[in-house]
Amino acid sequence: MAKLKIVGDIISNDSKWIYDWLEYDCTCPKDVEKVINEANGEKLEVEINSGGGEIFAGSEIYGLLRSYGNIGITITGLAASAASVIAMAGNCKMYPTAMMMVHNVSTGARGDHNVMKHTAQTLETANEAIANAYVSKTGMSMKDALALMNVETWFSAQQAKEKGLIDEVAFENATHSNVMVNSLTSIPPELIDKIRNKLKQESKPQNAVEERQKLLNQKKLNLRRSLL
Repeated sequence: MAKLKIVGDIISNDSKWIYDWLEYDCTCPKDVEKVINEANGEKLEVEINSGGGEIFAGSEIYGLLRSYGNIGITITGLAASAASVIAMAGNCKMYPTAMMMVHNVSTGARGDHNVMKHTAQTLETANEAIANAYVSKTGMSMKDALALMNVETWFSAQQAKEKGLIDEVAFENATHSNVMVNSLTSIPPELIDKIRNKLKQESKPQNAVEERQKLLNQKKLNLRRSLL
């Protein structure tokens, strides 16, 4: 039986190397695709403990898991935002100490009133796209799914089961106490870009120095040859 851990931020493939360099937990679509290919049709056990992240990366992971089909999902800690969408991809159970959170899609915008109106409309469309995962899993109406997202709804394992968002509570007959995380961490996109650009800038001067040194050495060699 193969195992896939979806942990940390849900990110795009091209941000993966920065998270790895910073030693931050993360999951990108290529991580999931790699495990699926290695599973080669056998049952895939998926464990989720993630505060979410990029909606398109989450959507791609959701699609990969639903297409694979032969999966069992366990929410071990937190399935929030994009990670809650991924949890809708198959039969899902949840630790009694775990939590799930659904909310509206968010972004940043800058510009005149036309830009703001367009951004608002785009966000509403994105909300409906995300809500499809909850509707498909539970059979609830789109209106009800959007209402849950609109007020940022947190679910205990039992509440998630009652809504149909999960299929069972793990260790349901065991004694337990609920726990709550105190923060959701994420590397801001602007910091990702800043680090990427900084590393690129730092590597360019080094390459330029090397190229100049090579050119200088070649000129010196040509001068020596001309003097012989």
